[in-house]
Amino acid sequence: MSSKKVYFKTFGCRTNQFDTQIMISKLQNFELSSEDEADTIVVNSCTVTNGADSSVRGYINSIKKRNPNAKVILAGCGSHSKGESLLKDKKVFGVMGHSEKSNIDKLLAKEDSFYEIGDLDYIDNSVVEEFVGKSRAFIKIQEGCSFACSYCIIPSVRGKARSLDEDIILAQIQKLAQNGFGEFILTGTNVGSYGEDTNSSLAKLLKRISQLRGVRRVRIGSLEPIQIDDEFKELLSEPWLARHLHIALQHTSDKMLQVMNRRNEYKSDIKLLEEIASKGYALGTDFIVGHPFEDDKEWSQAIKRVSDLPLTHIHAFTYSKRDNTASSFMNEIVRGDIAKTRHKELTTLIKSKNLEFRKSHNKNLEVLIENSKGEFYSGLDQYFNRVKIISDEDIVSTWRLFEKVEVEEDGNSYNIKTS
Repeated sequence: MSSKKVYFKTFGCRTNQFDTQIMISKLQNFELSSEDEADTIVVNSCTVTNGADSSVRGYINSIKKRNPNAKVILAGCGSHSKGESLLKDKKVFGVMGHSEKSNIDKLLAKEDSFYEIGDLDYIDNSVVEEFVGKSRAFIKIQEGCSFACSYCIIPSVRGKARSLDEDIILAQIQKLAQNGFGEFILTGTNVGSYGEDTNSSLAKLLKRISQLRGVRRVRIGSLEPIQIDDEFKELLSEPWLARHLHIALQHTSDKMLQVMNRRNEYKSDIKLLEEIASKGYALGTDFIVGHPFEDDKEWSQAIKRVSDLPLTHIHAFTYSKRDNTASSFMNEIVRGDIAKTRHKELTTLIKSKNLEFRKSHNKNLEVLIENSKGEFYSGLDQYFNRVKIISDEDIVSTWRLFEKVEVEEDGNSYNIKTS
């Protein structure tokens, strides 16, 4: 009897991408296939905004048309927020919670509809030895978040912050390094909280990772400003640490930071970012535009402050009301068209700051080539800027040092064609 076929569709963050790899690594009686040929489609869902829920729902509805015989199983954060209703409405065959990933093979074999939500206190100790179709490896180091930002539903679907065992993380990286991976991206719901519950810290973990043979570059997911302590700063000159940090500010108006129930303030944020930028780092941030109470006064102060910050990358989100969060009960709503205009103003500003940064950081770029399209290859340099390479030989999954790249408005490029 031939193996049943399964397809994984992943929405959302890097943590979800890692979780999908865990599920793939646990398959025994099922083989990966295309969407159209799959007997079962596992939807690893995101629920960070109402829009994310809509995307997942839209995708599930579209499967019914394209592959009407496929069983649909809902995994990921959406299983904890929307799983019951989707199962009740018969939109999905089964629902599985975060703690059930290791049981994927058994769940896929179930003949009857199921709801296996598990619990939000578990810690995943699975070791993934291979990343399908990837040249960089995502390493999950923690789960959950103990912050209570007013706009965010994540603590209620991922649970409180808890760290994975240091030795298991190191075993994971060692296995992947032996399998040829050189770049590792540390990921989680709130990466900077690593070690708070295990008498360790992110800096201590990084030091141990750096000693493993084969580790060439380490990138870190999103950090909170208050999590960057002196112990962490001491690592900033280490050659294996990518020269890019993503520090989640969410806003630059102190009034808005209070409304959002954040733990950072602009005065200390600018000091921190300038200190890190002075060591040659590119800096990214998250920013929510159009959150309730963001009036013209707050916005003009915020955008002026953004222009003063040494930022090079941004994840800008237009505020999306998330049911049952503190922000969803706030009345001072920002009109959609105003939020959209502000979003454009913010992203345009950071794009110009990124261009200036690339002009002054266009030499000695170390790039891991990730993928190709025809004669064009692409990878990220140490500053998290993408470089497009023209090559007549296959250079995917190799490291390249480019002495000097061409800097254009929409990205960097390099030609290594011999002819």
